[in-house]
Amino acid sequence: MKRRDFMNVTLLGAGASIISSTTACDSSQTPKTSSSSIDQLSSRTADVQLISVEERKSRVAKAQELMNRIGMKAILLDGGTSLDYFTGIRWGGSERPMVAIIPANGEVSYVCPGFEEDRLNELIKIGDTVYPWQEDESPYLEIKKALEDSGVKSGSIGIEERVRFFIVDGIRKVAPQLELTSADPITIPCRIIKSAAEIALMQRATEITIEAIKFGLTFLKEGGSPSDFSSAVAQAHQKMGARHAFALANFGEASAFPHGSIQPQKLKKGDIVLVDCGCEVGGYNSDISRTIVFGADPTARQQEIWDLEKEAQAAGFSAAKIGAPLEDVDSAARKVITDAGFGPGYNLPGLPHRTGHGIGMDGHEWGNAVKGNKRIIEPGMCFSIEPNISIVGEFGIRHEDCVYMTESGPVWFSKPSPSISQPFE
Repeated sequence: MKRRDFMNVTLLGAGASIISSTTACDSSQTPKTSSSSIDQLSSRTADVQLISVEERKSRVAKAQELMNRIGMKAILLDGGTSLDYFTGIRWGGSERPMVAIIPANGEVSYVCPGFEEDRLNELIKIGDTVYPWQEDESPYLEIKKALEDSGVKSGSIGIEERVRFFIVDGIRKVAPQLELTSADPITIPCRIIKSAAEIALMQRATEITIEAIKFGLTFLKEGGSPSDFSSAVAQAHQKMGARHAFALANFGEASAFPHGSIQPQKLKKGDIVLVDCGCEVGGYNSDISRTIVFGADPTARQQEIWDLEKEAQAAGFSAAKIGAPLEDVDSAARKVITDAGFGPGYNLPGLPHRTGHGIGMDGHEWGNAVKGNKRIIEPGMCFSIEPNISIVGEFGIRHEDCVYMTESGPVWFSKPSPSISQPFE
């Protein structure tokens, strides 16, 4: 389904007109939370194509190619995102190690608690060898054996960044001849470049979040709290078939804190409202922020800073060029803000954080648009462009949309907000 066709699906019937004029509505116009409104939402994931086993096999093959190129003998994965990325297995962490081993040559193997072997076998799609360990046995000796059976008795073993220390320590004690090092040179080049299938899942997650934000904004009411918005978005994400990730809303002065404030908030007419939301579809994330004014026309100051933020975001987008370093995105957006008298650098009032972060299976992952990141932008990279402007004691403005890089340049997952009174096209 094309993005525009998707976005044109009617969500709220007669209430849809309220969505496009949220900043002008007052509390008497805002609909109350009701099952009838949420019931008008329906699944948007029935036609989603999940990542295939063949694609996962190609990821393993790429990892092995990289390992052979740099002389790494194997990489070790604990439960977490990279395990899911390469094998399709989601496994929660506990005190009992379950790891996957990808050797530079040969098949993926697994080490797991003996009583979990049958469950693991149900989940395995890549490789078929399992080394179970019993409660009175050492899992680290089984890891050593699995490596040896793959032809690895010495040399460099890559440890994925989320492997827990006690596992690394256990391996070190039983196999001191192994050189345990970071697997980043393998996992980052694999995961930072997204395939067409990954981008499609992120696009669908984005489309669902756009509609969830529209839905959530209709629940803003004078005297209301951020949870009025957040709970509505969570319900909408779930109803449309996505896994809800987060939905934040901050009003007035609290909007100057990029991740919100612990102080109680009650919405007033004329308040800046900054929302930040995301969901997951097929294991891939969306992330969108919007800033509006509730129940009144914007003041000159609100409009000025909103427009400056939009100019900064556009500058970051223009700087996202194939072959340029990621830091260029940050410097271009930041220059707009500092040229207007804010900052400099990360000083407040101004832009207190990086302009963007990588996104994919994790909401924040490698590929940050930040000063000092010399990594060259390549096709398939995905990252946010969100040069927040924080003015403590007044308000904050953030426009956040994510892009994916093509051979010809960046493409928005969600198009930037057209105006302060229209969060979406």
